[in-house]
Amino acid sequence: MTTPSLTIDVVSDVMCPWCYIGKRRLEAALEEVAGEIDVEIRWRPYQLDPTLPKQGKDRRQYLEEKFGGPEGAEKAYATVRAAGAEENIPFAFDKIPVSANTLDAHRLIRWASSLGLAAQDRMVELLFKAYFEDGKNIGDDQVLMEAAEQVGLERPVVERLLAGDADRDIVSGEIEQARQMGVTGVPCFIIDMKYAVVGAQPAEALADAMRKVAIEKARQAADEPSPDQV
Repeated sequence: MTTPSLTIDVVSDVMCPWCYIGKRRLEAALEEVAGEIDVEIRWRPYQLDPTLPKQGKDRRQYLEEKFGGPEGAEKAYATVRAAGAEENIPFAFDKIPVSANTLDAHRLIRWASSLGLAAQDRMVELLFKAYFEDGKNIGDDQVLMEAAEQVGLERPVVERLLAGDADRDIVSGEIEQARQMGVTGVPCFIIDMKYAVVGAQPAEALADAMRKVAIEKARQAADEPSPDQV
């Protein structure tokens, strides 16, 4: 019996803590369906705030403006800290100097995919860790080039690409396409381009969604006439 296969497009922003949590829950869901379903993961870009400048914005100021003061910011992130602890993510929000513009980070994730989807996934992981655990500015070219080298991209090539506009329009176009599809919050897991799971849902919910889509896909395949029946 052939193992069913699915593709999951993860619409995500690397400055979104819930997307980091969602990545961990997706990984747990993939472990749950291992052996049942073959799943290919592709990371797609999104920007929670495309208005941020290239150099970013002081994070404390940004959060206080967004949440109406320091108390509002702390309250909003208490839930995130708790959810992160459940997924063994040691969020270090106090280390983060600036809220970053992530367009160049998304360009880098796109370039990493040229080495394969495993390299793309590792790039996403490195950027999440750099931002949320190490407090690095993932809009900074030096930080991006360090991550690029770790996945096997050539630093001089990435340096040249970052200095120009390579793939900027393509990434921006994908972000706009996601919005036109109705994506208003991330993470958003689009399974086989048919079924969307929005938010950092529990691993069990993601695994159930995968199984439902796989069953429906198998049913549709069974209903299709074979070539000698046409």
